Amino acid sequence: MASALTIRVAETSEQKALEALQWRASLNNPGDRDALLAHPDAIELPLDQISAGRVFVAEADGVIAGFAAVLPRPDGQSELDGLFVEPTIWRSGVGRSLVEHCCRFALANGASSLHVVGNPHAKDFYAACGFEILGEYQTRFGVGISMRKTF
Repeated sequence: MASALTIRVAETSEQKALEALQWRASLNNPGDRDALLAHPDAIELPLDQISAGRVFVAEADGVIAGFAAVLPRPDGQSELDGLFVEPTIWRSGVGRSLVEHCCRFALANGASSLHVVGNPHAKDFYAACGFEILGEYQTRFGVGISMRKTF
C-alpha cells in the first residue's frame, strides 16, 4: 500500500460496512462464490464480537482496507475467526499486518498460539505468515485447513 496502514479496534457502527467487505472478498474466490450465493446467511459479523473489542480494522488514509476477528478458545488459545482484505489491494501486506496484530493481541490475552481454519486457497498465505498445518477440518461448505501459529 502506498500510504501508512493503521490497525484499530472496530466500532459497532461499522458492522454492515465490514460485512460488505467480507462479501466482496469472499465472492472474489471462485471456489466460494456458488456456496455463498446459495447461503447468504454465511456472511455475518456478530455485533458481540465487535463490542467485545475482538474485531480489528486495517485502515489506509481513513479507508477500511481489511479486518480480522480473534476469539478465545476453550483451551486458552485464540482463534482467528475471520480475515478479509479488500480484493483490489490483495497482496499488499494488509493481511499479513492483520495477522501480526492478531498474534500480538492473542499473546497479550494469555494465548501462546493463534489457530485458524482456512480455505484451501488461503493455505499458502497462512504458511507464509508462519502457520503450520494441523490437518483438515470439515466446515459447513467443505473441507478447511486447520492451522496454528505458535509464539
